[in-house]
Amino acid sequence: MSQVTEQAAFLLDICNFIQYATSQGFVVTQGEAQRPVEMQEIYVKTGRSKTMDSRHLVRMAQDLNFFIAGKYITKKEHLQELGNYWESLHPKNSWGGNWNNFKDTPHFERRG
Repeated sequence: MSQVTEQAAFLLDICNFIQYATSQGFVVTQGEAQRPVEMQEIYVKTGRSKTMDSRHLVRMAQDLNFFIAGKYITKKEHLQELGNYWESLHPKNSWGGNWNNFKDTPHFERRG
């Protein structure tokens, strides 16, 4: 599958996912999607990221912000059902809340 085809499929999953999260009572806003290499280098140096192999660099990751009744939600236990749904959409989908070495609950990606 070409990179453009993978990016398009990823974006369709993001659309489906946002509709699902909205149906579950969340208000969803967009966070970071595409990220330049220079920004990724800063994130690694400051500890905000652990890798220079971020899927944001190839437009295959999306950070999303979740709110309920105006309150910003980031705790894994409050987002676990959404993370499970995201991963059920495609076998390559991965939620940062389920990672072992680094928890990143706003992060949704498609692995290469």
